[in-house]
Amino acid sequence: MGLNLTGSNTDVEATDALARKGDDQDQMSRGKLTMAWYGTASAFFFVYIGAAMAVAYGTVNAIIGIVLTIIVYGLINTVLSRYAINNRTTVAQFSRTILGNAGSAIAMIIFALIAIYYAVFEGSIVAYAFMTAFGGEMWMWSLIVVVYSTPLILGGVRRFLDKINGLLMPVYFFGLVAAVIWAGVQYGFSDTWLTQTPDLPVPVAMGGPGWLATFAGYMGVWIMMMFTMDFASLGKRKDIKYHQRVTFGPLFYTLAYGFSAFVGIFLTFTIPGIDASETGLAGGLVSLMGVFGLIVVIATQTRINTANYYLGAANLRAFGEKVFRLKMPNVVWVILSSVIIYLFMLLPVVQYILIALAWQGVLVTAWVAIALTHILLGRWRNEEHAAIDDQHYKAFNGNGLAAWIVATVIGIVMLQLGSVNPDLAGVGATWGPILTAISAALVYGVLWKTNPVSRTGLIKVVGV
Repeated sequence: MGLNLTGSNTDVEATDALARKGDDQDQMSRGKLTMAWYGTASAFFFVYIGAAMAVAYGTVNAIIGIVLTIIVYGLINTVLSRYAINNRTTVAQFSRTILGNAGSAIAMIIFALIAIYYAVFEGSIVAYAFMTAFGGEMWMWSLIVVVYSTPLILGGVRRFLDKINGLLMPVYFFGLVAAVIWAGVQYGFSDTWLTQTPDLPVPVAMGGPGWLATFAGYMGVWIMMMFTMDFASLGKRKDIKYHQRVTFGPLFYTLAYGFSAFVGIFLTFTIPGIDASETGLAGGLVSLMGVFGLIVVIATQTRINTANYYLGAANLRAFGEKVFRLKMPNVVWVILSSVIIYLFMLLPVVQYILIALAWQGVLVTAWVAIALTHILLGRWRNEEHAAIDDQHYKAFNGNGLAAWIVATVIGIVMLQLGSVNPDLAGVGATWGPILTAISAALVYGVLWKTNPVSRTGLIKVVGV
């Protein structure tokens, strides 16, 4: 057939026809996809970050910021999940449109590294829990965690894990409920956890109210938006409304952020001597509940880490194949990413989580803002999906790259304010992610209007 991919309305309709070829037969059922996605809610990191925000900005400010976060996350992922399901597009495929074929490699490697970072972080928690329960060295338990985690994303083992996923969520939920009751009974129930205030005046130290600083802190976890696209691309089109409301909407974040934060804040201010860190909370849980606490940590962290391992290896493979033309079996990429994960676990990664959140917040929030702007301005048109090969895309899309570069520079400058003047460190941390997202959306929106030729990222190909 003669298909002219130039970005006009006619051509968008043509690509839409390609997107609509086939049916939902090979896509995941809504129940399986929901359970697979809800497995990510069990990250112990979500317990930690709520406690960290309460310690830094006070419990009331943290709660307000978390509620706002749940609302915004739910709204954004409602849009992204609908688009990903409708177009069956992953982050890598979508990035070809907003950044270009070569430019999308940037998004791939960032996504891969962040997923690997989370695998390192969550794996370190399991290793620390083992060390708390049985003693030994961190390097040994880290190796054990990597060795048993790697096969879980391969073939039959992964299918087996999917079958028991429904059992792991109750372990997580009721395990944390039991921890709250256990801690309350042993150390007493009080309203102390609700009345915590920060050591420094928040508006002075953080460049704004504490709830805004909390919201900005959670913007560092906007990587969940990218996770959403990759998971949602597996869904059936007939289940779009369900996934918008149940799987990827506010309900999920009420559990992942709201419930987890409540547990983290309560345990931090109830158990004497516990540190407001992820390892501190995990160690406190094991010390409090013994073997049962260890089971909760292992079961929940292992499940979330399968997603981290899978997405890290998948995007590392996509980057290697696109940039270096490396064609290797999937198992090789999985092993390679696992080796990288273990090497990073030997470093004190956990100590630098807030710094890492700030830096990744700049890169990821810029991408999310551009993606969201593209979808909304495009009026939901179907433009990118696996049916279009790489050669049909421009190497670089100036619209998206310009917006991403400008926003990233602004974000990095804001983060570096503290090195210029320590009193401005809080200002940069609070406003950096926010200004990054706003500037990315504004620049991309302006370029969308003034440079319509680059809207789809497609080149003119005749006679396809």
